[in-house]
Amino acid sequence: MFPFVRLFANLAAARKMPRLESMTDVHVSHHRCLPWDLDMFMELNNGRALTLFDLGRLAMAQRIGLIDVLKANRWGLTMAGSSVRYRQRIRMWEKFEVRSRAVCWDDKFTYLEQSMWKMDGTCANHVLYRAAVTDKNGLVRPPRLAEAMGTSPESPPIPAWIANWIAAEDTRPWPPMQDEDAPLRAVA
Repeated sequence: MFPFVRLFANLAAARKMPRLESMTDVHVSHHRCLPWDLDMFMELNNGRALTLFDLGRLAMAQRIGLIDVLKANRWGLTMAGSSVRYRQRIRMWEKFEVRSRAVCWDDKFTYLEQSMWKMDGTCANHVLYRAAVTDKNGLVRPPRLAEAMGTSPESPPIPAWIANWIAAEDTRPWPPMQDEDAPLRAVA
């Protein structure tokens, strides 16, 4: 189940923080690994890690004014892809922080980066998201979103590692596994 209590607590905390000046400023949120966040190996479950990243993104969206712009324009927010690295275990009761920021955008998507940091300064996880804003007609282009937020529609330079990921995603087949010579079979 989605942790709505934690979400509301994070949004309430973000409301009390100063507004971030730029879409690319870093929002830091603080968390603790709770018993219901664990997998069978008694560490933060990879799916729950993504949910906790959601909490950090939504609080960041609050601080940069994105939530207000979405509501005013009746726009939606969705994820269009992600790439995650898990490097260190986070154990039960362990405190950590999530750092969230928009890095850049292109003609369709905004690229967000988030990381989880243990209290000893070790980065445990890192994720790159391709996010999209939508309206009833489809995608809201990032320059239009930036203008609605009162900022420059011009993106910061796209870092090489993100450009490489974008290029790799452009070669990925969609829909997947459509080799006509190898029909898909359900495995019992």
